[in-house]
Amino acid sequence: MWIFGWKGPSGFSARSTAEEVTEGIDGNGLTAIVTGASSGLGEETTRVLALRGVYVIMAVRNVEAGRKVKEAVLKESPSAKIDIMELDLSSMESVRKFAADYIASGRALNILMNNAGVMATPFMLSHDGIELQFATNHLGHFLLTNLLMETMKKTVLESKKEGRIVNLSSEGHRLTYSEGIRFDKINDESEYRTILAYGQSKLSNILHAKELARRLKAEGVEITANALHPGAIATNLLRFHGFINAVTNSVAKFVLKNVQQGAATQCYVALNPQVKGVSGEYFVDSNIANPTNHAKDMELAKKLWDFSVDLTSPK
Repeated sequence: MWIFGWKGPSGFSARSTAEEVTEGIDGNGLTAIVTGASSGLGEETTRVLALRGVYVIMAVRNVEAGRKVKEAVLKESPSAKIDIMELDLSSMESVRKFAADYIASGRALNILMNNAGVMATPFMLSHDGIELQFATNHLGHFLLTNLLMETMKKTVLESKKEGRIVNLSSEGHRLTYSEGIRFDKINDESEYRTILAYGQSKLSNILHAKELARRLKAEGVEITANALHPGAIATNLLRFHGFINAVTNSVAKFVLKNVQQGAATQCYVALNPQVKGVSGEYFVDSNIANPTNHAKDMELAKKLWDFSVDLTSPK
């Protein structure tokens, strides 16, 4: 059990679960994409959104693992509406194919849950030759969001319901390189630090949401974009660090959130009516929180946006 349970202005706390923050909410008629939906937070988010009536598309790298999650959710909620589509966020080709297939399907899109991620990996390059954590956690989601934006805008106009884009960041954004984002050294293996590179990618998630929120507001589009920290949770993100992962899992029951509590904030931001019209914010424990100065730097956000556009543009 999480040791701190003080309720914030929203009425929820670190102890609140995903079911509790969405209790009584009718999600029927809404369609959501959840990336990384085959395990951990993505799995629980899929379960709870489906429980509330949302039609969930699980965007997963491992389709077989996705099928097992779907089967488990349907066993609990036989009326749940769930489909599975393959997506590897470390490959721009995969992201483009996913988006093209999704658009061709004619599905609506009310909620885009940018949940998937990798953490503290050894230095590796993505399929496109970009440092893996930055490529997967930020660039893949940046490209996916851009490719699906017109679908979201169309859905807003047709459904008359607010669209929501939710980026999973982390309090790990506080532990990044001194300049925040190393634009000129993204692929510099000699100065690569696993935890700082993770923090850089999570800082990027917040800056992406902030700049996207600014742009959507300027356009007058009824789509919000927010970022969040789910809380300290024992998931398989630390699979590249066997000893740390083992220790983390052994003490999890005493100091960490369980996955039901961990998925609460993203489900709150995705569905709760308290968040209607709120955009460009950073949430912790289902309440608005204060990120670092880097994360509030709109010049840095704009620079990251332009940098990301350049990296994701077809060559």
